[in-house]
Formats: sequence, C-alpha cells, structure tokens
Amino acid sequence: MKYFLVAVFAFGAMISNAAFASEQLAKEKNCLACHAVENKLVGPGYKEVAAKYKGDKTAEDKLASKIMKGGSGVWGQIPMPANPQVSAAEAKTLVKWILSLK
Repeated sequence: MKYFLVAVFAFGAMISNAAFASEQLAKEKNCLACHAVENKLVGPGYKEVAAKYKGDKTAEDKLASKIMKGGSGVWGQIPMPANPQVSAAEAKTLVKWILSLK
C-alpha cells in the first residue's frame, strides 16, 4: 500500500509539473501577451479554444501549425501572427496543454 501511495503522489506531481511547464513555455514564448487561460485578450482564452476543439481529432496538428505560421478568420478579424520562435515540438507541447484545459 505504501508503494501505491508513493506512485499515486509521484504521478500527480508529474501531471502538475507538466501543466506548469507548459504554462511556463507559453510565458517564455510570449503567447500570454495575446492570450489568457480564462478570458479573451487580443485572442481567445485558452479554455475557449479547448472547448471549441474538443473531440476534433485534427486539432493538435491544426493548432500547432497555426501557432507557428499564424492564421485568421476563426476567432474574428484580428489575425494571429506567425511565431517563428516556436519550434514544432514546442507548438505540440503548447497545444496539448491548451487542449487539456477545462
């Protein structure tokens, strides 16, 4: 039982650290200059993005591409600029974090 509790605690800490690490990555890549987790700033809040793409099997690739290349028309008139400072791996990490938000 002791080992089970240690494993559960370690798993919980790992998940928490992954979420924190992804939010930290969003800060480092200046994503939070235009987006917030809860509310719309310039672009939509990340929880709104997660809700819109819930169940969309193509969302990860679509959103990772949009992070790197930019896009327009999905959330209104203001275009999302390209983010060449974000690698493909970082974009995937960010998208997984965004889509995990509820």
